[in-house]
Amino acid sequence: MTKTIGQVREEYQAANLQMLPDFIQKYKHDHRAGVKKITAQAEKKLQDLEQERQRIYNLTEYERQYAQAAYICGVDEAGRGPLAGPVAAGAVILPKDCEILYINDSKKLSAKKREELYDIIMERALAAAVGIVPPQRIDEINILQAAYEAMRIAINKLDIVPDILLNDAVTIPEVPIRQIPIIKGDAKSISIAAASILAKVTRDRIMDEYDTVYPGYGFASHKGYGTKMHIEAIRCLGPCEIHRKTFLGSIMDT
Repeated sequence: MTKTIGQVREEYQAANLQMLPDFIQKYKHDHRAGVKKITAQAEKKLQDLEQERQRIYNLTEYERQYAQAAYICGVDEAGRGPLAGPVAAGAVILPKDCEILYINDSKKLSAKKREELYDIIMERALAAAVGIVPPQRIDEINILQAAYEAMRIAINKLDIVPDILLNDAVTIPEVPIRQIPIIKGDAKSISIAAASILAKVTRDRIMDEYDTVYPGYGFASHKGYGTKMHIEAIRCLGPCEIHRKTFLGSIMDT
């Protein structure tokens, strides 16, 4: 019995990616316009998947280049620019030939996608850790040194000692492990991209919690960055305990 177009559509919607080739083969000779449209959608989805797999393969260029190392660790930070809150750093060791679709520089992803990928990374990583340095320490040693400190904390918290570090653009002082700084590394290395997601999600969650502790500043929406709303709140309420005092000079002077 021939399925209706509605039934074919339901079958397509229920099919996972592995089932799509068989689905396309099954209906490719069906000449009904509605079925042709559905099979075209299935073919487009497979094409998009292949393009994404190629993008992810390209994202492992450095991991393949240094494949002789047993454990390659990506390192990246989040939160160097905000006026409030900590700086966070992620360190991630992924398995060899790890394919996590849609992973990317955390800044290019939606908050929802970052959360989804965070769970996948934590599930698949051989080792993963996040280092946090609070705003008081940032004021004490400056943001660059605080970012380095967060990275060292993350690396030292790993359950596995890495053989090589792939870093986003920096060489971390006082780390005796071989380091490869990569400009815009979070868009060029799957390991660094994974680290950027861990750092960003962790820091965003902290800022969400601070929003309830220090109401009125809007930390849940801007995460401590210098938005117009945030600056106006600082001028109205004054800085709170998590503001980086060394970042507020020009704001408090006006």
